[in-house]
Amino acid sequence: MKHVRHFVPSLFLRLVHVCLVQANYAPYFFDNGARSTNGNMALLSLSEDTPVGAHVYTLNGTDPEGDPVTYGLTYEAGSKRYFSVDGNLGNVTLIEELDREKEDEIEVIVSISDGMSTVSEKVRILVTDANDESPEFINTPYIVQVPENSPSGTSIFKIEAVDRDTGSGGSITYFLQNIHANKFTIDRHSGVLRIKSGVTLDYEKSRTHFVVVVAKDGGGKLRGDNKVFSATTTVTVNVEDVQDTPPMFIGTPYYGYVYEDTLAGSEVLTVVALDGDRGKPNNIHYCFVNGSEGSFEINNTTGAISVIKSPNQLKKEVYELRVQASEVSPEGDVSAYAFATVTIRVVDLNNHPPTFYGESGPQNKFELTMYEHPPEGEILRGLKITVNDSDQLLAIEVNTPEKFSSTADVAIRLLDTNDNVPKFSSDYYIARIPENSPGGSNVVAVTATDPDSGLWGEVKYSIYGTGADLFLIHPSTGIIYTQPWAVLDAEVNSKYNFYVKAEDTDGKYSLAEVFITVLDVNDHSPEFNENIQEKTMIIGTPVKIEAIDQDAEEPNNIVDYSIMQADPANVFDIDQSTGEIKLKSYIRSLDIIHNITKNKDCIWSLVVQAKDRGSPSFSTTAVLKIDITEETLHKGPMAAFLMQTKDNPMKALGVLAGVMGIMVLITIMISTAMFWRNKRSNKIMPVRRIIKKRQTPQSRTVRMEWLKFKRPSNAAEKFVVEDDAKSLQNENSNNNVQAAPVPPAAPLPPPPPALATSGNTAVWRVPTVSGSLTPKFINKQLKKRGHSSAHNALVSELKMKFEKRNAAMGEPHI
Repeated sequence: MKHVRHFVPSLFLRLVHVCLVQANYAPYFFDNGARSTNGNMALLSLSEDTPVGAHVYTLNGTDPEGDPVTYGLTYEAGSKRYFSVDGNLGNVTLIEELDREKEDEIEVIVSISDGMSTVSEKVRILVTDANDESPEFINTPYIVQVPENSPSGTSIFKIEAVDRDTGSGGSITYFLQNIHANKFTIDRHSGVLRIKSGVTLDYEKSRTHFVVVVAKDGGGKLRGDNKVFSATTTVTVNVEDVQDTPPMFIGTPYYGYVYEDTLAGSEVLTVVALDGDRGKPNNIHYCFVNGSEGSFEINNTTGAISVIKSPNQLKKEVYELRVQASEVSPEGDVSAYAFATVTIRVVDLNNHPPTFYGESGPQNKFELTMYEHPPEGEILRGLKITVNDSDQLLAIEVNTPEKFSSTADVAIRLLDTNDNVPKFSSDYYIARIPENSPGGSNVVAVTATDPDSGLWGEVKYSIYGTGADLFLIHPSTGIIYTQPWAVLDAEVNSKYNFYVKAEDTDGKYSLAEVFITVLDVNDHSPEFNENIQEKTMIIGTPVKIEAIDQDAEEPNNIVDYSIMQADPANVFDIDQSTGEIKLKSYIRSLDIIHNITKNKDCIWSLVVQAKDRGSPSFSTTAVLKIDITEETLHKGPMAAFLMQTKDNPMKALGVLAGVMGIMVLITIMISTAMFWRNKRSNKIMPVRRIIKKRQTPQSRTVRMEWLKFKRPSNAAEKFVVEDDAKSLQNENSNNNVQAAPVPPAAPLPPPPPALATSGNTAVWRVPTVSGSLTPKFINKQLKKRGHSSAHNALVSELKMKFEKRNAAMGEPHI
């Protein structure tokens, strides 16, 4: 209720207090129909496959006075809570999974409130079906009994399955797996199982059939996809036996024996027959059809056959009895029968032992000599054995209390043949021998055997092959040893390979391969190269010494380097593996060296040692002189050549002298050629020319291209000799390379000087005696004086001739 005060003047000028009461209207939901997604949820339908957490509806209402409203959801006591609501927005969310098969309607109490009034409504929400259920077979397991004589097409069982879904998802069709190999068929709608048309059942062939039935629903929507569910079950069909098979005798053929001491009435043997219908077998009745001749009888129930006369009254040696086995039903009727033949033989009593006879009469030992490996089936000629028994002999075992037998010894002596090849104990032999072994040392023993006897079993050994020159083999024992004069050297050849042959007296043989490794012995000392006596070291660049150990294997040929003595000490370091010698890290200039020693020529003598790693170890020492100098500022091939000839100044002087001689000779040849050419063409005829306009004279040069020479960028490049030996290095990184140094190539002559005078001066490098490079500047004008003066005269004469010709033609002179 709302209270409002209102003051109104009255006629009688007095104040009247009036209280007006305004009614509060309750809020209400919008009713937007069953298909709406907002309102009061009345007649809302939700599919049971709606995912949990989905927004399914929006409660929507209003208040007449325009006040804000809130929403709520409640359930009756004991009911399951499926939804939750946002009180302010009215959004309804699914919080529990739906299952139409368990609950197809949900009652919810929805409410709307403006803070003062609350309106509640009970609404019903319908849960619609989704295809989420599989078919289920009822009344399983299925076990069916079917008589084997049931005709084809007979209905034998009805299978039933249910699907709790509705619509197409709840409809079921049936079919069988492996329908082509099945003896049954099923109605796809009713589920009735029948024997397939044209098919019969046979208890004797298959007593049980397992039929797999599949039930499939009609499919339907599930979470937006079309789903089809199915289920399988197995129907066990037991085939019942019926009387449709005759009896069968067991254990045929039948044989019996009557001996001379058998008593009348004794049982000879028993025949057995069974009903072919094993499920419900009938009794079997036995009887003779013919052949007994009153001498034998048979038990009608057990099938036991007995002799009813004494053996001396039997007139035949063999009786053929025909026996009938009949099925007798419980009612006493004979339904089927079968026949079998029984053979009974009357035999003599075994009361005499057999006797062996040879060519000269009875005997108990026979002998024969023959070669081994006779062909299969060969008759043993010369071995004649006969056996005599006064009793009647049979080709079968006679089961009598007395069993008489006789024995005779047969001795066969086999003669050996050479049918075996000598065989080595191994296909190959591996041996090792030190290289310092003396001549005649044993290396390895080979063994071959021949199982033949006598001379055929004797083995003779021999060796052959390119690697067998240094070795011998004992022909009888197979011991391989070195030649008395043989000297093994692992550095020359460490591997030998040859063949050994084992041969019998008949020429049959086999081969084996022998591998001999000569083991290296540390018998060589490291040897320094010849050029180790003097080395020139540029500060910052190491020098290298090399020593070679002629041993063949590691560690005997691995060389370690060391400095044994140096004066002064603590100036040089040496790399133990490579032999590189370098200055201590603190020595970076000649000034530091001058502070260490008063020796101004900077030449040190070192005692270096090269030592191998063998046991015992060998070493070699050498005295090395090292001339230390700083790196020259001039680089290039000429510098490299001068550095190479630093330790041999005479070689450098000889090369320079040769170069100068060649240059003089080339200059003379060029001058002579120019002279004879000018002499032949000394008369120059004028040429008429029409000069339109006198042009400004320009400087011109004489076309003397045939006098020009191509000057290489650096003539010293032709004197650089590449040392190929530097690129060779053994795998031990110890510079053990057995290769002669490559001799330097003969130097090529330098090119002649250019004709034009240049103001620039070239730098020539002249080696000193110690091998260092000292730059020396030479004036080209002085160098030019050393050429022939004939060259200058020829050039002046040629210039004068050209001036005269230009004057005659009115052209400016050069």
